Amino acid sequence: MSSYLNQVFCEDALQGLARIPDASVDLILTDPPYNLGKDYGNASDKQSVAEYLAWTEQWIDAALPKLKDSGSLYIFLTWRFAPEIFVMLKQRMTMINEIIWDRRVPSMGGSVRNFTSVHDTIGLFVKQKNYYFDLDAVRIPYDAETKKLRSRSIFVGAKWLEIGYNPKDLWSVSRLHREHPERADHPTQKPLEIIERMLKASCPPGGVVLDLFMGSGTTAVAAQRCGRQFVGFELNPDYCAVIAQRLAKAAESAAESVAEETKAAASAVSAATKAPRKKRKKKEETTVSGELF
Repeated sequence: MSSYLNQVFCEDALQGLARIPDASVDLILTDPPYNLGKDYGNASDKQSVAEYLAWTEQWIDAALPKLKDSGSLYIFLTWRFAPEIFVMLKQRMTMINEIIWDRRVPSMGGSVRNFTSVHDTIGLFVKQKNYYFDLDAVRIPYDAETKKLRSRSIFVGAKWLEIGYNPKDLWSVSRLHREHPERADHPTQKPLEIIERMLKASCPPGGVVLDLFMGSGTTAVAAQRCGRQFVGFELNPDYCAVIAQRLAKAAESAAESVAEETKAAASAVSAATKAPRKKRKKKEETTVSGELF
């Protein structure tokens, strides 16, 4: 296995990308600093507009060569800079989706001079037409009532009712509140539900996902849970420690799940072995008399 795989390097991504061979990554999934002046333990979120956009273009140009021709890129952005960064990426890739993440923010408080912002913008870009995308892996099941109603329609086949429907480009997933069991010590942590959907759709099993700004390590944890490999960078040593703790906990949970599954399988085999066998009825003998004809 390559030495860079399944590791998060506590260093600047622009320097660390030299570790990764070109055309070796299936998916780039990243949540860069939004340049809103927040303190993440480094200066990357306190730049002028011109500096921030120049820095963004710099890391984009450094990261894209690492992507395979069949690869994709997801990027989380704030509405303040999404238009400019989308243009940068459109000059280099093909945009196939703008996804709106509705964070389900409670409707209270906020500014009295503008509408309350309750979403993040996500861009999905691909390198070439033959990009990997597994829709079946992320279909959403229909509930029983919908199945019942739609089964009468001549426009919806039984197959589609069983496999579920295509997720829309509006993802309504609650942000992680302080008491949430997933929550780590990071102000902009993304929910596993969102990251796992991206991974399952756009990174093949066993494939490699690259995250240039790991933050709390959600991309790495999701990759571990979904059977993908990962590599990433995080500049802040405090967050690197958080990532290490989360990965260790995820590995422990996975080991416990495997042990429970193995135990359950062994119990099932044991029960089947001990189950009394039904006695076969004696086959009745048939006597044929008379001449054969």
